[in-house]
Amino acid sequence: MNNETTILIVGLIASTLRLATPLVLAALGGVFSEKSGVVNIALEGIMIAGAFSAVLGSYLTGSPWIGLIFAIMGGVLFAALHAFLCINLQAEQVVSGVGINVFAAAFSSFLLYVFFGNPSQSASVVALPYPKEFFLNLPLIGNTVIGTILSDLNYFVLIALILVFISIFIFNKTALGLRIRAVGEHPKAADTLGISVYGIRYLSVIISGVLGGLGGASISIGILSSFREGMISGRGYIALAAVIFGNWNPRNASIACLLFGFAEALQLTAQGFTFKLPQELYSAFPYLITMIVLIVVVGKTQGPAANGVPYKKGER
Repeated sequence: MNNETTILIVGLIASTLRLATPLVLAALGGVFSEKSGVVNIALEGIMIAGAFSAVLGSYLTGSPWIGLIFAIMGGVLFAALHAFLCINLQAEQVVSGVGINVFAAAFSSFLLYVFFGNPSQSASVVALPYPKEFFLNLPLIGNTVIGTILSDLNYFVLIALILVFISIFIFNKTALGLRIRAVGEHPKAADTLGISVYGIRYLSVIISGVLGGLGGASISIGILSSFREGMISGRGYIALAAVIFGNWNPRNASIACLLFGFAEALQLTAQGFTFKLPQELYSAFPYLITMIVLIVVVGKTQGPAANGVPYKKGER
């Protein structure tokens, strides 16, 4: 390969990892929520809340790390609202999620006007820095292609990678993971064994708020340095599709997110290709792949038995 081709491939790999990160974080949140039996279409709204809150925190304090805390708080707030509606009030979970998505989009526009005087875009804020020098100075790999790829990644990619392994460990090796799976499969049996169905479901949805908020922040202060109306662009729904495609498994869902991330990265690097297709086709790739994947896997995946089914304690 010539140098130009190497640069193009390295850039494509790095872009894939960066663009897949918001999806991976949101998808992990979706796995936690849905494994416990709560359908979480609200991931889109949670990501919007996280993205805006991250920018607001960075704007008010000048620190992107504080913005990260704000993002988690924003995601948790909207996740807690979804949990309350679905668990306590036993609302239709899909309707609750869609309502939260619409509310999050409208509320963020209102707060943009309140804090920035513009209902569609915030001012530029301090984004989370890239640990570029750290990877370039690593012995053995710093001057290699691997070092070059790593140097082009932000902290959110590293956080997502760590959280993937933590999530796999929780579901496969811990009592908490066993309880989440039990509540999502047979909530009445779990309740009989003394497991708090409400408590586990609340915890799982709140975890999805933490992860979804981080997913939104990875766009607003990770890839960009501002919040714009519509910047999430359906990524919450794509993350949910990845959960289904991955059969509610954190590892498989993360792999699916890499596929979607590649499709999105492809449209950004397509301008460097010798053979060019219409730019609109590249822009549609992530959504086309989402639909194709869902068509292929529909009927072949098996979600938790009690997913989407409200549980009322004491009900026979």
